[in-house]
Amino acid sequence: VQLQASWGGLVQAGGSLRLSCATSGFTFDDYAIGWFRQVPGKEREGVSCISESDGSAYYADSVKGRLTISRDNAKNTLYLEMNSLKPDDTAVYYCAADDFGSSCHHLDYDYWGHGTQVTVSS
Repeated sequence: VQLQASWGGLVQAGGSLRLSCATSGFTFDDYAIGWFRQVPGKEREGVSCISESDGSAYYADSVKGRLTISRDNAKNTLYLEMNSLKPDDTAVYYCAADDFGSSCHHLDYDYWGHGTQVTVSS
């Protein structure tokens, strides 16, 4: 199982980014998959996840209405559309997958990619 997040960057507050997560080595649409973020000294946070069971999406309260998760099963790729970005969104963003469940807690995910840095300047 491989996941690789990309297309992070530096953006001004109010700006937008679209993260991608290319995956391989597993049946993409049979897995729970999601985006997580972490800043130094803090626990990794579940930002948005798609359930393995019914495909429903979860969003952390801090990102509702601004970030949108989506998946392209034909390309085995996960996306995170990020709009109205705030300095508090600055973090390393990771994509992760698991073969069971609907959780968006990082301890419930077994497969992780390397992160991509998102920096939002004020």
